[in-house]
Formats: sequence, structure tokens, C-alpha cells
Amino acid sequence: MAAQTYFHLHSLRCLPVPLKIQNPQNQTHRFKRNPVVCKLRVAVIGGGPAGSSAAEALATGGIETFLFERSPATAKPCGGAIPLCMLDEFSIPLNLIDRRVTQMRIVSPSNLVVDFGKTLKPHEFIAMLRREVLDSFLRQRAESSGANLLKALVTNLVVPTSSREPYVIHYTMDNCQHQLAVDAIIGADGANSRVAKSIKAGNYTTAIAFQERIKLPEDKMGYYENLAEMYIGNDVSPDFYAWVFPKCDHVAVGTGTVCSKSNIKSLQHAIRARVKPKIEGGKVIKVEAHPIPEHPRPVRVRGRVALVGDAAGYVTKCSGEGIYFAAKSGRICGEAIVKASEGGESMINEDDLKREYLRKWDDKYFSTFKFLDVLQKVFYGNNAAREALVELCGDEYVQRMTFDSYLYKELASGNRWEDAKMAMNTISSLVRCNIMGREVEASAQKILSRV
Repeated sequence: MAAQTYFHLHSLRCLPVPLKIQNPQNQTHRFKRNPVVCKLRVAVIGGGPAGSSAAEALATGGIETFLFERSPATAKPCGGAIPLCMLDEFSIPLNLIDRRVTQMRIVSPSNLVVDFGKTLKPHEFIAMLRREVLDSFLRQRAESSGANLLKALVTNLVVPTSSREPYVIHYTMDNCQHQLAVDAIIGADGANSRVAKSIKAGNYTTAIAFQERIKLPEDKMGYYENLAEMYIGNDVSPDFYAWVFPKCDHVAVGTGTVCSKSNIKSLQHAIRARVKPKIEGGKVIKVEAHPIPEHPRPVRVRGRVALVGDAAGYVTKCSGEGIYFAAKSGRICGEAIVKASEGGESMINEDDLKREYLRKWDDKYFSTFKFLDVLQKVFYGNNAAREALVELCGDEYVQRMTFDSYLYKELASGNRWEDAKMAMNTISSLVRCNIMGREVEASAQKILSRV
């Protein structure tokens, strides 16, 4: 963009002193700015892992950054499992980890149990954190890097009609109305993203996750010291799975579904029934529910606005994992803006965001998301397929490949001969469990007809 366009846009908001407040109930929020030099100004809407990681990358790269989070004390309901690579890549302090899970059990619809951690190496584990702890740490780090943290609710976003004009954010803070003009926006405000709606980014299918935090007696909690469990079956979820994940002094017990959201409470009752002996005597200390995207939005960049995390739809099928991908997408997007703007010295445009952010993201993760989408369709369609999945999980080669891909966030490259054997075993398990499933169903129908 021509230099005169850049300075015209910035002249709309480069003020040496704060604007005078004409109406206490309709304030325009400004900050003292250098009257000569105006850095690129970017707002990040949403202070979860995606938004905080984006804000940190922006501020570290010299961008004037504003991070909006309406409710810092709360966090999205979430299993809270993060892969090993995230600890190093995002410098997560080890003292934030509640539990180091080295045993993962997966339980089939018929209650076949497979230990899914036999191939973990001595240094490997799945970190379990509380989201409120992780989110708070990432926000504070973004703030210490230079981002302006605003504990505010964004109420409206005015999209400019010209590339020469700024975006204007309307928000409520301390019971007063404010406005802030910015050059670009990163939407990290979750599945129901207001930013996505403002740029007409299109709709997507959402699942719902429902979770109860249950404080257990000391002896019961000891059982889950380093153990996490996954339960699959139509009773707990017709298209996903249920979980019991250990935290500091409680377990998170929850489930999720896309196609049966209205029945989420009955599905939750079902998972509680399946784990009843293990959680008996526990006390529910918190109940949480939240929408989760099922696929990327049709539009993730428009104008000088980019979507990241749940707002963009970066949650994997099959596993429902989103924390790492949220933080990673935020960082990639923030770094893309820093690079395209030359550290905040130049204006950016839609092509910059698509080239430096979307292309990099899709090149790295598109195949992973598609692969997990296929697995979801193959193994979560009915109980027979779920039985086959659990049966396959008993194979140590399957476990090693799964953990290598999960822990290090890259599709693991395996042995050709072992891959061929795994493919044949998959087909064999699916055929066998389908036949068994039909036989069981036929027997059940006969019994019902006699009643």
C-alpha cells in the first residue's frame, strides 16, 4: 500500500494526548501516542491460548497490541490435556502441570478395556492442566511482552468501507462505553465469534462439550494419580467420546456430541453411570458447557481481519483437541502480521494475511485435520466400529504411531511393512466387529420379541 494511504489511516488515531470525555457513558478510549511515529495497531479479541499467543507474538515483534478478554477469571470447559511438544514450544512452566499422565485407558461400548500407554518412553507423558491456570499464565506473559490487556466486553465491530479507514471496536469496560480504532484485528473469541460474524466468515457445525469437575475422596483420587480414561459408545456419545481426566485435586468428567446436543445431560448421566464405582463419594464442584467447532470456517481471513483458534475452527476430529492448535494458530498469525508489516512500520492487507498466515497454517496442518476427519467417520459411526477401534488400540505399533503423532504434532512416519499390517488388521477388526454387532443386535431383537 502506498505510503500516503498508510499515514492517512494512522492520522485518524495518532493523538498526542487522550481524547476528552464528552459523555461519561459514551467514552472514546485512547492512549497517549507519539505524535510523530505511529506503529501498526492491532486488536486481539479473546484472551484464551489463541488470543494470548497472538498478542505475545505481536507485542514482541513491535506491534502496538490490545488484548481484549471479557472474563479473565473464567475459562472454557476443557479436558485440559496438552501434548509434550507444547511445553517446550510455548515455554510452559512445569509447575503449572496438575498431573503427568502416563497411563491412558480406552473403554469400548462392551466395556473392553485397553491400556493405551505401553509404548510411552520414560520422559514422555500427557500434561494435564486446568484451563484457568494455563490461560492466566499466557495472558500475563502477553502483557509482560508489551500487550495492553483490556478486561472488557466487545459489543460491536465497525468494518471500514475503505482500505484507508480503521476498524472501530466498541466495548464496555468498568460499566462505560468505549471505542478503539485499530489497523487490523485477530479474532480469537471462540466458536460463537463476534468477530467472525462481523466479517461474514460463514457458519460451521459445532459440537457441545459438557463437563463436571468432581472432587474425590483421597483414596479414589489415588486411582487417577497418573491415569486418564476415555469411554466410547452410543450411551455416552453417538459421535464422540466421554472422558475422565485427572487434575490437581479433582477429576474432570465429561462428554461431547454434535448430532445429539439436546441430549447432552442424559449422555453425561451415562458416563457418570459407567464410572460410578470409581467416583462414588465425590462432590461436584463445578459444571461447565461450551460449543466446540467441528471444522474450519469457510472464511478465515477477510480484509485486515484474521480468525484463529476456535473462531477459525481449529479443533481436530476424532480427538477433539484444540488447545495446541489454538496457541499455534495465534502465534503463526501474530508472527505473520509482524513480518508483513516489517515490525509495525508498514500497513498490511488481506493478501499479506493469506500468504503469511493461512498458507503457512494449511501447509503444516491441513493433512492432519483431513486424516483425523477420516478416522472420525470410520470409527465413530456405530458401536461395532468403536469396538474395532478399541481392539486396534491394543496393538503396540498403533499406540506408538498414535503417541508420536499426538505428542509431537506431526504425522508419524512408520514402517511400510507394519503400516500394511495395521491396514489389514483395521479391515479385519471392522469386518469382525460388524458381524458381531449384527449378531448381538439380532439376538437382542429376538429377546425383545418374546417379551
